[in-house]
Amino acid sequence: MREKFTAYIRQLQDTITQRLESLDGNATFKQELWERSGGGGGRTRVIENGNVFEKGGVNISEVHGELPETMQNYFGVKDSKFFACGLSLVIHPKNPFVPTVHANWRYFELYDESGKVVQQWFGGGQDLTPYYLFEEDAVHFHSICKTACDKHDKSFYPKYKKQCDEYFYNSHRGEARGVGGLFFDYLKPYENRTNEQWYDFVTEVGNSFLDAYVPIVEKRKDIEYTKEHRNWQEIRRGRYVEFNLIHDKGTLFGLKTNGRIESILMSLPPYVQWRYDYHPEKNSPEESLLNVLKSPKEWV
Repeated sequence: MREKFTAYIRQLQDTITQRLESLDGNATFKQELWERSGGGGGRTRVIENGNVFEKGGVNISEVHGELPETMQNYFGVKDSKFFACGLSLVIHPKNPFVPTVHANWRYFELYDESGKVVQQWFGGGQDLTPYYLFEEDAVHFHSICKTACDKHDKSFYPKYKKQCDEYFYNSHRGEARGVGGLFFDYLKPYENRTNEQWYDFVTEVGNSFLDAYVPIVEKRKDIEYTKEHRNWQEIRRGRYVEFNLIHDKGTLFGLKTNGRIESILMSLPPYVQWRYDYHPEKNSPEESLLNVLKSPKEWV
């Protein structure tokens, strides 16, 4: 499975970066290959200062070795070796009317001293973070997510949508990071679902990503905007940074397993504002976004 999923994320990285380059029309992804001192490495691709995308990364990693003590304690194991591979992407568009998007699909194995697999699971998801809310965009994104889920189990979309709302939540602010999508973790083989079936589900979601996001970009990327719109975008980006550095499990895992700092922090936007005790005007589009973020909504 580790070889199969690694091959999948390599192909998916090519597909996504080629489509986003075509959509931008100017900037291209710069690639860097890197190695991890404890074992493994990855392929980082970053796009910057484009016509559409101000900054974005579509990264894959395949790492292995001894599990650090902090992570042994987290997983409740001792003297364990691990393998982890995944694709992680964050795209920050220039236009404030185009939402930021994040996605991740990953596979993890733990081994005993003899090298036998003792635990294995998939995780991942995709979620949307708008700065100005167009409800039809949220409906579109969630509809694609639901279609992908429904092909495998009708219970998946409501379950993983709820988990997304709960996970991408800035509890210290009392608000969601965005309008959600899907989030799933620890998808393990059990009596009526095999590892192969989980692979089929996770790759179904991965393959749906461009259909979920690209039409929204195409619809919003040429809307005219003002400096005030950009200011609001940069203030909201600050909330994005707060989530990634305080709550995000992937960021914390990378930092605690001797991960590559440039790749881990690739998700951070280039221009951000933190204004003291800032509140948007009453009944403004900015306030209407905050009202939605305070309480999860059923989009489909």
